[in-house]
Amino acid sequence: MKISITSISHSSSNLQLDYGRINKTPQSGQANSLQIDTLLFLLAVSLSWPKPLVEFCNKAMILHQIEALVKAGVKDIVLAVNYRPEVMVSVLKKTEEEFGINIHFSVETEPLGTAGPLALARDILGKDDTPFFVLNSDVTCVYPFEAFRDFHAAHGAEGSIMVTKVAEPSAYGVVVTKPGSTVIDRFVEKPVEFVGNRINAGIYIFNPSVLNRIKLEPTSIEKDTFPAIAADQQLHSFDLPGFWMDVGQPKDYLSGTCLYLSHLTSTHSPLLTDPKTNKWVYGGNVLVDPSAEIDPTAVIGPNVVIGPDAKIGPGVRLQRCVILSNAVVRDHAWIANSIIGWNSNVGRWTRVENITVLGDDVTIKDELYVNGASVLPHKSISTSITEPRIVMCKCNFSI
Repeated sequence: MKISITSISHSSSNLQLDYGRINKTPQSGQANSLQIDTLLFLLAVSLSWPKPLVEFCNKAMILHQIEALVKAGVKDIVLAVNYRPEVMVSVLKKTEEEFGINIHFSVETEPLGTAGPLALARDILGKDDTPFFVLNSDVTCVYPFEAFRDFHAAHGAEGSIMVTKVAEPSAYGVVVTKPGSTVIDRFVEKPVEFVGNRINAGIYIFNPSVLNRIKLEPTSIEKDTFPAIAADQQLHSFDLPGFWMDVGQPKDYLSGTCLYLSHLTSTHSPLLTDPKTNKWVYGGNVLVDPSAEIDPTAVIGPNVVIGPDAKIGPGVRLQRCVILSNAVVRDHAWIANSIIGWNSNVGRWTRVENITVLGDDVTIKDELYVNGASVLPHKSISTSITEPRIVMCKCNFSI
């Protein structure tokens, strides 16, 4: 099977898409990956690094998807990017060599929305009659690509959307199917009354004929393309098994981390840190890179990820947080519900909480309280931040 995945980034428009092509044998299909950022996360964490390469559970987000596709037999990838393409080329060149796949790069020159990139890739996605995947690369789940492909082939219509059940559908666009069928009848955006609890999970399969519906201009796949296909009764829904989360926002990134760690626990993954041999693990769901240094008097967990070469000092307490590579958390600091960026330094006896996000190379001085701050890269904080805010300048006071 041929599969393609796409990757495009728009830093200036607060929109990041991932877009490319992958080949699989002996059958065929393709995959396209779409990603939408939120401003704070983009600014605070990924300002100095392309968003698809930001780590999720100690692995670049895009690599989770590429690895899953490779397991399904993917051989060729075409990636289109426009934000720091040289970084994407350098990093993914290593991925190409590691997995024995071919990765090609294309640069988009203007924002094209969530459907326009498909038209841009028409020569790739439409060069034969094989279907292609479309993936939102902010989505974490079990990636059941093979089952989804087989479902699409069985019904024979133009498109398939993977859907997931949520407890509060009023916050999303709901996918409504015809009674007793997988055929999608309509989409209801943030319904006031209950019409269903299945929402778009951000993973699709289309036949190349869908490209005839999309112009090479800024276009929304959700608002323009999907309703048109559904009106022709050519769109089906596939229930996603297992967990799901769109991790494009900091709070959802942390929630998605918890779900992924719980999945690793349920599958008895050897990636998790063993509490039997590491007494500083508390409550489980702890993922620590082997190169990280953890003082034995620290208390870590539940739901904590610690990246490569990070250093955790004596008496530190960590829970429901992510510590990215080369970060240092000094003696008796307390961190919860927060993301500590690369090369950042959290001082002694400092408390960080409430969805605080530190960018690359941020220093928080000793004995401070940081509450819900988004701190851009290369900043130093010398006084407490008691209310959620954005810190944009290098200074000794909060703004």
